[in-house]
Amino acid sequence: MIDILQAKQVLVLLAFTLFGHSLSANASKNAARPVDLKVEHLTSPLAVDLSDPRLMWRMDDDRNGARQRAYRIVVGEDSTEVSTGHGSEWDTDKVRADDQLVTYRGNALKPLRRYFWKVWVWDKDGVPSSSAVSVFETGMMGIGSWQGTWISDHHDIDYKKAPYFRKEFEAGKKVKYARAYIAVAGLYELSLNGKRVGNHRLDPMYTRFDRRTLYVAHDVTNLIQQGANALGVVLGNGWYNHQSLAVWDFHNAPWRARPTFCMDLRIVYEDGTTETIVSGSDWKTSTGPITFNSIYTAEHYDARLEQVGWDQPGFNAASWEGVRYRSVPSQQVVSQLMQPIRLVRSYVPKSMKKFDDQTYVFDMGQNMAGVTKIKVKGKEGTVLKIKHGERLFQNGRLDLSNIDVYFRGDKDSDPFQTDLLILSGRKEDEFMAKFNYKGFRYVEITSSEPIELHEENLTAYFMHSDVQPVGQVETSSALVNSLWEITNNAYLSNLMGYPTDCPQREKNGWTGDGHLAIETALYNFDGITVYEKWLADHRDEQQPNGVLPDIVPTGGWGYGTANGLDWTSTIAIIPWEVYRYYGDARLLRDCYENIKRYVDYVVRISPNGLTTFGRGDWVPVKSTSNLELTSSTYFYTDAVILARAAKLFGKRADYEKYTALGQKIKDAINEKYLNRETGIYADGSQTELSVPLHWGIVPEEMKAKVAANLNEKVIASNYHLDVGVLGAKALLNALNDNGYAESAYKVAVQDRYPSWGWWAVNGATTLLENWDLDAKRDISDNHMMFGEIGGWFFKSIGGILPDSDRPGFKHIILRPIFPQTLDHSMVSHTAMYGTIVSKWQKKGKVISYEVCVPANSTATLYMPSNVEDRKEVKLEAGMHQFALRLK
Repeated sequence: MIDILQAKQVLVLLAFTLFGHSLSANASKNAARPVDLKVEHLTSPLAVDLSDPRLMWRMDDDRNGARQRAYRIVVGEDSTEVSTGHGSEWDTDKVRADDQLVTYRGNALKPLRRYFWKVWVWDKDGVPSSSAVSVFETGMMGIGSWQGTWISDHHDIDYKKAPYFRKEFEAGKKVKYARAYIAVAGLYELSLNGKRVGNHRLDPMYTRFDRRTLYVAHDVTNLIQQGANALGVVLGNGWYNHQSLAVWDFHNAPWRARPTFCMDLRIVYEDGTTETIVSGSDWKTSTGPITFNSIYTAEHYDARLEQVGWDQPGFNAASWEGVRYRSVPSQQVVSQLMQPIRLVRSYVPKSMKKFDDQTYVFDMGQNMAGVTKIKVKGKEGTVLKIKHGERLFQNGRLDLSNIDVYFRGDKDSDPFQTDLLILSGRKEDEFMAKFNYKGFRYVEITSSEPIELHEENLTAYFMHSDVQPVGQVETSSALVNSLWEITNNAYLSNLMGYPTDCPQREKNGWTGDGHLAIETALYNFDGITVYEKWLADHRDEQQPNGVLPDIVPTGGWGYGTANGLDWTSTIAIIPWEVYRYYGDARLLRDCYENIKRYVDYVVRISPNGLTTFGRGDWVPVKSTSNLELTSSTYFYTDAVILARAAKLFGKRADYEKYTALGQKIKDAINEKYLNRETGIYADGSQTELSVPLHWGIVPEEMKAKVAANLNEKVIASNYHLDVGVLGAKALLNALNDNGYAESAYKVAVQDRYPSWGWWAVNGATTLLENWDLDAKRDISDNHMMFGEIGGWFFKSIGGILPDSDRPGFKHIILRPIFPQTLDHSMVSHTAMYGTIVSKWQKKGKVISYEVCVPANSTATLYMPSNVEDRKEVKLEAGMHQFALRLK
């Protein structure tokens, strides 16, 4: 029997701490409070271009049964008025609803304005409370608001040196606030009075530049000084002017040109007047120490060419040239509303090996995406080659052979992942690449002259889109904990404004890798802004007939014959998963017509419901799987998502049409590939059994038989994997969801080849591209396509699942499992409504299970099969404790 202990106000909140913050550190015991106000999923964004931005908040209330009965929002341009409850632009009045994500429906928002807003909520007892006043600012809201001109220097696409730009101006009055808006085709670094503006890296993000150009807004209030000021801009090539040659044809992109920018520096003075300093003919340009930069390979820097003070007032720019006007790269210049790339973690060398006075190898102890910073003094003209890689030869020197396979450039003038630094001889030189990143653990530095280096000379920075962590896994299994951490390291290494496959060899936005890892991504990080940007890239890249490339963005590569459903289903799967995990339908709505065009294209080429349009189960262990079976399953998945979206948006005709299409595809698959007598699909590989189970192809009456066959297949392999990327996504879920949780867990924690654990016990700090450590191809050591494992821990040992009917974890489905060899587990996920915690500990046959359901949410707990009494339990918000007995 189960002894269910109804929750009390808990004195053990510290046991449920996530990332150093109590679950309800600021909550009153007697009232709710709206906190964590965001606009477009960002805190106080500076450049909202939308006329209908999304406003959201969280209710801080740790009482049992906490819920929101009503809300009120006020928005205005006067913070004092808003604080007292008066909104000149919008006042919803009291709305009797529990919504915590609301679309703005007030007066038309104006460009370049500050808007203040405040929320009131009424709690479960009808008691109101209010938030602090929050703020957001609108951006240009259209290309017509720009006052600046697009400018560049006078060089062409083949010129290697990076262009530098400067302008001086006077600020004669006291500044109230100031914003710099800068749109760039390429990359940039902005400085004001000699100080770098902001802490972003690699801005703006990679897009289809001739269809959408991003601009970034910076608060520069504190950098402007009364009197003389100087603006400085350095431009990098990025993906806009790709000078390095590789098989992906980056250098043949249709938009390719010399980098260019447009900037408006808008100053609002204390007296209420405004002034805008703009890019134009009065700027000057020159070159500097950056003699070459490539996002793909490296950066070259000659410290002898530094122009000290170039971005400060009073600099003698007599030798600098005038600028050249340029046309607008695209007619869609929009705000970059997303989490930026930053230097997030720093690493000092774990060890250093000196081979001779000119050769050093550093081990940073962690495979990562990022850059290194070197501080070094030496003879003028000394050339340092700073090579980055993932592996070492047996002699301890750096080995690039696993990643330097698609580069087709000149390896002498543009060596792969190798920065070049020429020393000034005048001082200790400091260098860190501005417009490049690499994938590496090891750094080899060779010098043209003898030089003395120590561990303190080099620092590595893990660089990625700075998304907020929202998930945690802590268990009694060191392997589980390690796999969770390794997966997150791989995911972050491959998040650079869009999800990539690897940070070294390709840096491509492979669609398959993106959707195969989407649940791991959403359980662990608040990455919605990255995915909204990336799906906009999909919409930019989609052909009129519906076809998508299998890398997004692309300079033209990827519209081949295999860019099919198992990869480019990103257009449907990611918007649907974002809807399920956030309860926010904006992305799904934005992509609806694109999903429809995509599905309709596949209907035209595959009228009988079966298709071979796809790549198949990429990088399998040994067993290959039927391409038509797996591709057709993804065809079914897309049709079902489209039907569900049609129902959600009230498109009845589409709902009926695509529901029927889904059934047609499902029937066709089962007719051809399911042996109803044996319960085997195709040849019965792990992938061929798990993919139909996971994606809902298997008829209800056949599920038990197919799942039993899959379980037997896994047992026969002694709980080892025999899958590629499609099977790796499906296998654990298919077992766990169909009565074989123990088998799924044994596969997940297997530590002999082939398995995820085999990588971990062999020292991997990120996920690999190939199960075989001795493989000869597909051997990146930092890849995300096998990344389902990190999300699966949330779905299994934590049992935390979204409910598609009440998405965003408004209603939480709890299906924890209690594996025989695991003694305790704490899994948490911070969703829109707050932090969900699923925690348990075994003592003999008794399991103490604790659950935290956030305010304004509910949950249903389903007991696992190895518990004596398997009744469902409905849970309201609050802390709940259970004593469970194992069979």
